[in-house]
Amino acid sequence: MIRIDSISSLHDLLGYDKPKHPLITCIELDKFNPNMVYQNTQFINGFYTISLKNGENFDIKYGRRYYDFSEGSMIFVAPEQRLTVDYDPGDHGSEGWMLCFHPDLIRTSSLGNKMDEYTFFSYAANEALHVSEKEKDIVTKIVHILIEEFSQNIDIYSTDLIVSNLEVLLNYAQRFYGRQFITRKTIHHDVVDRFEQLLKESFTLQQLGENGIPSVKELAKEMGYSTNYLSDLLKKETGKNTQEHIHYQIIHHAKNLLSGTSEPISNIAYKLGFEYPANFSKFLKLQTGMSPNQFRKH
Repeated sequence: MIRIDSISSLHDLLGYDKPKHPLITCIELDKFNPNMVYQNTQFINGFYTISLKNGENFDIKYGRRYYDFSEGSMIFVAPEQRLTVDYDPGDHGSEGWMLCFHPDLIRTSSLGNKMDEYTFFSYAANEALHVSEKEKDIVTKIVHILIEEFSQNIDIYSTDLIVSNLEVLLNYAQRFYGRQFITRKTIHHDVVDRFEQLLKESFTLQQLGENGIPSVKELAKEMGYSTNYLSDLLKKETGKNTQEHIHYQIIHHAKNLLSGTSEPISNIAYKLGFEYPANFSKFLKLQTGMSPNQFRKH
């Protein structure tokens, strides 16, 4: 396991020139020169990474899958994520760039408060952003502006200009992911169908009693997606994210049991997968504005 906590450490590891700025850099993938072969080597870095790459000699595995870069893809990795890298300096063919910036660069800015909105930083390998030639040109031009800015002598305007251009880059990425969701609508319809079937199977009273209420993480894993990607996909296709689908199913079954049976509320709570009846009462009150007893009378 190799940990990289600073931009200068990254440059040293890659055999790259000294960085121009302590908190942000852009590595050209055809110009760095590590002095060793990395086979199934795990890395954890302390900064955000945005990469655009074509080629086949530098494979990155995120989670259980390798990124497909053959046609040009972008990946977004948040700090503290684990990556597995295979690299052989004897191979050729990689091109593109890797933009890295430390959280300290944006910590006190409005962008720092918005980073959670860019959920694609937690997407998995099979959920990379596949960009067209036009889209590649757009994001690369913004990156060139960033390089020009952070390569100059730092003045009182430098950080604001760097951060504002980073935000523009991320906003374009968000737009392009929106396009990708639309262009893959047929595939995503199949995903929604599979998800609804999985949800139906997970929410039988027998399954709920044995396994409890399924979590977002469990459902996403079963579907083969990251939690953020599945929630974003469902939100765009159905109007509800994964958590909202789970809540809908709980309420649906709760209403049927409360209105259609005279079972004690504690029994209903256990049947629905709640460990404690009080948790069920609190959940129903929060979701419907009524306690179980109030709902039953209503």
